[in-house]
Amino acid sequence: MQPRVRRKWRPPLALVVGGTLAGVLGVPLVGIAYFRVAGNVLGWAETAWLIGWMAVVSTVILGFLLWRLVLRPVYALTAHARAMKAGRLDAPLPAHFGTPEFSQLGQSVIDMGTTLHNRATGLRAYAGHVTHELKSPLTAIAGAAELLQGDVTPQDRTDLARTIAQAAERMEHLLADLRAHAAAGLARSGGVVRLSDVAPALEGIEVRISQDGTVPMPRGDLHAVLQQFAQNAVTHGAGQLDLAWERNALRVQDNGQGVAPGDRDRLFDPFFTTTRDQGGTGMGLSIVQALVGAHGGQVVYVPGDNGACFEVRF
Repeated sequence: MQPRVRRKWRPPLALVVGGTLAGVLGVPLVGIAYFRVAGNVLGWAETAWLIGWMAVVSTVILGFLLWRLVLRPVYALTAHARAMKAGRLDAPLPAHFGTPEFSQLGQSVIDMGTTLHNRATGLRAYAGHVTHELKSPLTAIAGAAELLQGDVTPQDRTDLARTIAQAAERMEHLLADLRAHAAAGLARSGGVVRLSDVAPALEGIEVRISQDGTVPMPRGDLHAVLQQFAQNAVTHGAGQLDLAWERNALRVQDNGQGVAPGDRDRLFDPFFTTTRDQGGTGMGLSIVQALVGAHGGQVVYVPGDNGACFEVRF
């Protein structure tokens, strides 16, 4: 779970710096004023000792405040950044940061580190998946090419050429989905659109809007997300897609075959598909997740008895 910086009231950094400067300036002035007032009561030595102790106590207090509100957050962020560089997410963090500015900085550093870590993990996973998925069509192409070098009948030559073409088409689909996934994961500018303005453009399925609303995504991105849901629904026997916007969440429900319990934990895994024989690449929901995540949202599967249901939460 990604760590979060606890929000707790602390003086702003400007007040801390201003208070420190005021203390550095004020302590000698207070000492001088007291010396003039009490100079006839206390001796020179006693007054000097008093001013000295006032300076020491003030320095200790100011030093503690600077350590508590400034130095400790800096040390914590440094340790966290070094841990992230080493590939760990368990760097210790203080319960809260000293000032609102450091709290925002701390959370930004944590979010940045987590994002970079997830991207690196994703790249390693995608490299493994791509290697595995491209292995079959490459093997088919290599085998067909080797057979074509020998004596084959015209019918076998036609079949082998068809095998090469099908394998090449499969590889092209995989590469196209990978490019779409990479583009979907990039940060995008904001935008909003009415659900009813996008739904009529969906193809291949009947769309019904139970509750309209304004979705915090640009028109093109929302259309891409809904079209992926529509394609998945049609592939699994659905003829209708029901859309509803309520409480910052877009609910997408179809009337298809639903999702088998054993497949629910792998729905968003890249290249996982139950329709491989129909040309499915298993990248549809992964693209949806990346695209929604680029806008700060989250896609979750909602178990049910009638078809498949997903929620896009913001």
